[in-house]
Parts: sequence; structure tokens; C-alpha cells
Amino acid sequence: MSLEVSPDAESMATFESTLEERDLAASVTVASAAEFPDALSELLVSPVVAADLPFEGVSYDNVDSEITLSPSPAELDAARTGITAAGLGVADYGTVTIRSTPGGEEFVSLYPERHVVVVAASDIVPDMPTAFGRLAEEFAAGYTSQILATGPSATGDMGGIVKGVHGPQEAHVMILEDR
Repeated sequence: MSLEVSPDAESMATFESTLEERDLAASVTVASAAEFPDALSELLVSPVVAADLPFEGVSYDNVDSEITLSPSPAELDAARTGITAAGLGVADYGTVTIRSTPGGEEFVSLYPERHVVVVAASDIVPDMPTAFGRLAEEFAAGYTSQILATGPSATGDMGGIVKGVHGPQEAHVMILEDR
């Protein structure tokens, strides 16, 4: 993925405020590619597992933590933080999409108690109809399954709302500024 498309500033602002205001238990960090290693380092609790990042000029080099790529089931089970890339951010809902892959990279977003998801500012869309249009392109390209995540899981089955019952208990969204 390239970070050269100019993002819609209103969609980005809506995405950030939705995450912060709707009690989605998700924090937001905005960083440039150059700031990425330091900003990511602040969000990590070891042990850390991760999926590859598809963003040009962005890598785990210089991140102040040991990161395991392509983790085994035991490494997933032991991990406290998982890092994945988002295909899209949906501003109105504070939702991110995560591709399901043959290698199972989406499990990195589901098993650790802390999920850090990285999304390019240019991949933040204003609403679900726009997201469906972009997802149709992804499906046509062969990515036939996506996870739509909106903060940690929550249930009211036990009385009051309980968050983090399954999946991550914390979600951190890092928005990569476009060049």
C-alpha cells in the first residue's frame, strides 16, 4: 500500500472523535512514517506478535521491543500485544477492517489482550456505504473475508456491560499520516 493519496480531513477527524467519544475503549495515535517506531514502542507490552505491515516506508525496524512475525499458536497464546494493519477505517463507526489471510494473520488481532491496529490516513472512509464499495474491490481482488472491529468486545448478557470478554481488552489505533 502506498501512503500517497490525500486523506479526507473531515473523515479522519470524525474517525478520531468517534473512537474517543463513543467509549470504544480505543486510544488514537497519529504518527508519520518517521515517527512510527517511537510512537509504536509506547503502545507495546511484551511479548509482542505482529503481522507484516503493507505501508511503504514503514517497518518494525527501530521499534523498541522484540516483535515476533508469523507467530506459532503458543506465541499467540503468550502474547500480550498484537499488531496488525487495517485495510480501512470507517469514520462514522470507529471501525477498522482486517483482512483474513491464508496464513491466519488476523489471529494476531484476536488473541492478545492488547491490539494495536495501524491504518493509513488515506484509508479512512467517511461511512459504511463507502467502505462497502472499497470492500467490494478487495473481494474482487481475492480477499474474500474481513474482520470488522469496533473496539474490544462487549456483552450485556451478564447484567451491566462487560468489555473484553473475548478478544482484546484494549484497542489502540495508530493512524499513519500520508506524505
